[in-house]
Amino acid sequence: MVPHLVTALSGPINELEERILDSMPAIERWFRLEWMEHTPPFYTSVDVRNAGFKLAPVDTNLYPGGWNNLTPEMLPLAVQAAMAAIEKICPEARNLLVIPENHTRNTFYLANVLQLKRIFHMAGLNVRVGSINPEIKEPTTIELPTGESIVLEPVVRSKTRLGLKDFDPCTILLNNDLSAGPPGILEDLHEQYLLPPLHAGWSVRRKSRHFQSYEEVAKRFGKMLGIDPWLINPMFNRCGEINFAEGSGMDCLTTNVDALLTRIRKKYKEYGINEKPFVIVKADNGTYGMGIMTVRDTKDLEELSRRTKNKMAVIKDGQEVHDVIIQEGVQTYERIHDAVAEPVVYLMDRYVVGGFYRVHPERGIDENLNAPGAGFVPLAFAESTRLPQPGQKPGASAPNRFYMYGVIGRLAMLAASYELEATDPEAETYD
Repeated sequence: MVPHLVTALSGPINELEERILDSMPAIERWFRLEWMEHTPPFYTSVDVRNAGFKLAPVDTNLYPGGWNNLTPEMLPLAVQAAMAAIEKICPEARNLLVIPENHTRNTFYLANVLQLKRIFHMAGLNVRVGSINPEIKEPTTIELPTGESIVLEPVVRSKTRLGLKDFDPCTILLNNDLSAGPPGILEDLHEQYLLPPLHAGWSVRRKSRHFQSYEEVAKRFGKMLGIDPWLINPMFNRCGEINFAEGSGMDCLTTNVDALLTRIRKKYKEYGINEKPFVIVKADNGTYGMGIMTVRDTKDLEELSRRTKNKMAVIKDGQEVHDVIIQEGVQTYERIHDAVAEPVVYLMDRYVVGGFYRVHPERGIDENLNAPGAGFVPLAFAESTRLPQPGQKPGASAPNRFYMYGVIGRLAMLAASYELEATDPEAETYD
C-alpha cells in the first residue's frame, strides 16, 4: 500500500536520513524520556513538507479530521494507540461521547467521525456521537458515500455533566476545533474527561506559539543528533496588527516578510541552495486551509488583489484575521501521479498510527495544498510487516522515508504538548 514515491533525493536530506536512521536507538530513547516529563496531546495530525534539502512540519492539528483517509492496514495500530491513551486517562472507561464539528451535512467529514467511532469501539468502548449543533434536536441518521450511515444525537447537559439521553460518558472526545470559542455547554464539567482540553481549541491556540515551542524542540533534538536544527525547522515571524479588510497594518506585514526572506536567503547561501525563497502568510489561529497566501517578494504585498484581501480577512466561523504568522516556505518535491503531494502524519497518544498524502493537481510546489480540489492517497507507514531498514542507501527505502516523517510528526506533537502546558489555565506557569 506504499504509493510510488518521487522525491528530490539530493543534498542534506540524504545526510539527514542517514543520521536519523543511524541514531534510531538514541532518538527513541530521547522521545521516551520526553514522554516521561510531558503528556502528549490525545491525537494529532502533522502536515510535513519535504524539500529535498529540508524536511519540516508546516502545520499541527489537535483535532484531526481525516481518519477515514487511513488505510485499513493501519486500523490495528490506531486501536492499540487508542487503548493506551484511554488506559492512561480513564482505565475504567465504558462510554465515550464524540462531539463533531457543526457542519452536519459534510459527508466526507462525517466518514472521519465514523472511523473514530470504529477505532474506539474496537478499543473496548461504547461510542455514540453527540452534536452541539442547535439544529440537531432529535437523533438524525445521515447516509455516507460509502453506503454506511452515522447517527447524530442532541447532547443533554445536566448541572455538572454532558451526555445523551440514557448515555452518561466518562470521557468526551472533541473532534471540533472550537474556532469560535468554547460553548458554555462544554465548560465546568464534573468528573468527565474532555479530550483534548478546551485550551487546545483555536480560540486559545496560536500557530506562532506552537512553532516557538517547535523551535525549542528542534534545537534540543538537533543538538542531540549533531545537526543544524534549521534542516527540520521552518523559521517564522509574526505580525499582530493587520486588517486586510481595511488595508491597515500592511507595513508591519511587509517588514516582517522582508526580514524573514532575508534570513532564508542567508541559509540558502550557506547550503548552496539555488531555489527562490518564499514565505507563507497564515492566520495565526487559522484552520481548514483558510486565510493562507504565498509571498515570494515584498512587491507581491503591494499588489494584493481585492479577492486575496477578502480571502485573508475572514476565516472559519466568520472570525476576522488580525494576527498572522509568516512562515518560511518549504517546497514539496513529493509527487503522486504527477501531482504535487505532501505527507500528513497521524498520531494518537505518543504513537504514529498512519497517514496519507494530500495531493493537489492544480497547485505548485510552493503553494498550500489544503485547498478545494485536494485529494488524498492513503499511506501505510510500516506496511504492517516492514520496519525501517538502517544500512540501506538513503532514499532507497520507502519505510525509511516514512520513519523520518514519523520522527518529524512526533517532534511537532511534542511541541504541541509544550504549548498546551504553557497555556493550561490551571497550571501555575500560566502567563
